[in-house]
Amino acid sequence: MSIEILFVFLLGISIGSFLNVIIFRIPKNESIVFPSSHCSKCKVKLKIYHNIPIFSWFFLKGKCSFCNSKISIQYPIVEFSSGLMFILLYSKFGITQEFFLVSAIFSTLLALSVIDYKFKAVPDSLNLLALTLAIVYPLELQSIIFNFTNALIFAGAFALLRFYVSYFLKKEAMGEGDIMIAGTIGAMVGIPLGTLTIFLSAVLAIPIMLIIKNEEAPFIPFLALALFIVVVFESTSIQFLNSLQLIP
Repeated sequence: MSIEILFVFLLGISIGSFLNVIIFRIPKNESIVFPSSHCSKCKVKLKIYHNIPIFSWFFLKGKCSFCNSKISIQYPIVEFSSGLMFILLYSKFGITQEFFLVSAIFSTLLALSVIDYKFKAVPDSLNLLALTLAIVYPLELQSIIFNFTNALIFAGAFALLRFYVSYFLKKEAMGEGDIMIAGTIGAMVGIPLGTLTIFLSAVLAIPIMLIIKNEEAPFIPFLALALFIVVVFESTSIQFLNSLQLIP
């Protein structure tokens, strides 16, 4: 493993550790800064070695060292997922300005995905942050205008799709937060690849929908995962669309 890959992985899991704070606190309208990290049960302030990403959870055997209450396995899962995500984005972009911006977007989407799964809620602050970062990506005025236009088109189309699906199913389909995520997708990859992203997210969601049947399933995790796949494998995605003659 090269020094750069190790650095990227350590950066990723550190960001993942911070994402866990966001995931647990923002839905409860708590500050992500104060108080410092503490056990959610006994409220005792954690030591520095209790906060080492991934390692601490296994070292503590998934339990608080003060009150012995269980620590959610979400912590190492989010941290490792973030580290893996950073490595895959590094493999595409290298250590560049684009890498850091795209990593920020997908870190936000990762937090949104877990919050949507756990709380069935989508914080507007995080959703707006992801959309804003996608619009300014890659920090060129002409691209920003183009991305903003794509975001409006895609969000509008998704809102229309949501309306028709809800009308025919006679129940609420997809959430309002999904519309802003659709705008993020349109801003980030444009119309053709954005359409592929929506299609892929539906393909990824269908097996889960069939398993849980009548239970409400969050859709943002599938949208975020599909977007990540399309971005990382952009060339392959374009070739696929070309083979269908969907890109002029």
